[in-house]
Amino acid sequence: MADLGSTGATKLVARGYGWTHAGRRAPALADIDLVVSPGEKVLLCGDSGSGKSTLLAAIAGVLGGDDEGTRVGEILLEDASGHVEPPGRTIPVGLVLQDPDSQVIAARVGDDVAFGCENLAFPRSEIWRRVSAALSMVGPAVDLSFPTEQLSGGQKQRLALAGVIAMGAGMVLLDEPTANLDPEGAREVIEAVSTMVERTGATLIVVEHQHSAWKGVLDRAIELKDGRIVADGPVETVVASRSISGLPRARGIDGAASGSVGVVPEAAESESAALWSTNLVTRFGPPRSYALPRGMSTVITGPNGAGKTTWLMTVAGLLPAKSGEIGVAEYVRRGLKGSPLTWKSRELADRIGFVFQNPEHQFVARTVAEELRVAPRVMRREVPEKRIDQLVESLRLGHVLNANPFTLSGGEKRRLSVATALVTAPEVLLLDEPTFGQDPHTFTELVWLLRRMADEGTTIASVTHDPLFISALGDHRVEVSRG
Repeated sequence: MADLGSTGATKLVARGYGWTHAGRRAPALADIDLVVSPGEKVLLCGDSGSGKSTLLAAIAGVLGGDDEGTRVGEILLEDASGHVEPPGRTIPVGLVLQDPDSQVIAARVGDDVAFGCENLAFPRSEIWRRVSAALSMVGPAVDLSFPTEQLSGGQKQRLALAGVIAMGAGMVLLDEPTANLDPEGAREVIEAVSTMVERTGATLIVVEHQHSAWKGVLDRAIELKDGRIVADGPVETVVASRSISGLPRARGIDGAASGSVGVVPEAAESESAALWSTNLVTRFGPPRSYALPRGMSTVITGPNGAGKTTWLMTVAGLLPAKSGEIGVAEYVRRGLKGSPLTWKSRELADRIGFVFQNPEHQFVARTVAEELRVAPRVMRREVPEKRIDQLVESLRLGHVLNANPFTLSGGEKRRLSVATALVTAPEVLLLDEPTFGQDPHTFTELVWLLRRMADEGTTIASVTHDPLFISALGDHRVEVSRG
């Protein structure tokens, strides 16, 4: 990183480190003894909830203060000059998270990349030299004044990476950086990371469930289980048993594998579709006429930024349309008039369940157990405890019932958000990237749960980029393009 004036790669040493979230009995991390040498490229893997993201947060120095949990042992960073200190002080560490949108700071590309440098009080002339060098290394290849809101998901992740490079981080931490990206965006990010480590020599630690995509970039794997290190060695050896198998197959009623677009004829709308749109214009893209067949599982695919989530949220009554029509079958409306946008919140949630891309957007309670009972209480409906118990068991949430939802791992948050949407058994279930953050076991269990629901008559639609999910649940496919 000579052109950016870096101090070189950073070394990591952990001795007996542990962390327990406030209000939790079981530690999120325990007995972590670890050395990562300068310039190593490490995969951090393990089941959902095993402590991967917590360990990254501890290394980055953003885990929280004494009021947020209890820590034991120590983590130390050592820069190329031999200076040693705990995380969160003067040695820069870059952290790139799952959600591209959550990391965008400024309205324009150049200002966003410059943000970290400004916080480190670099001279202004030095800042813009660093910004230009970082963007030329990993992109996105746009003007410094380009609006960040117009970037694709992959470009936003590369923007975050450029910010990390610009501030001279000798250690870069990536927490499932491709989880919410389409295949093209994921390739762009992985290529950018490969370029970064080749040219800067920075130490790299990546949390990722899709191991195969990183082949050739990472040379060491560390596996966590229940907050403890259980394996440490070459990537191929550690991840050999971490593959997904035993998935169901989609019914493939209209050529899901070929990427066909399902449009229900006007005369048959109420008979064969649960939800549909006719020439619907949303905030993104041209007029769209798509349909969700009744009692089937539809996958909604296409590149980042095409408007998949916007279309789904609009037909669900969560966003207003600019023009066009939204149709809802009578068995879903149950006597209600108008489009879902005009329904009361209680009426909407009772008929159409929605799982947001960011699970935290739908959490309101202090514990997981309370969260599972919010919807029935708001809807004034009696839900058998047996149903809640079944969801807790099938989605592996039993061990966190008394935990604050915001302290869960990314995968646990996703499974909780699915459970809260299912607890009242809506006729239609809409999901935005439902499998992000899932390990092979929980991925398989979630897919089977949704497969059984569709086979029993629930209409399901999922925005996804995951080919395994598509093959299991793509009875019908809607391909959304940018044009």
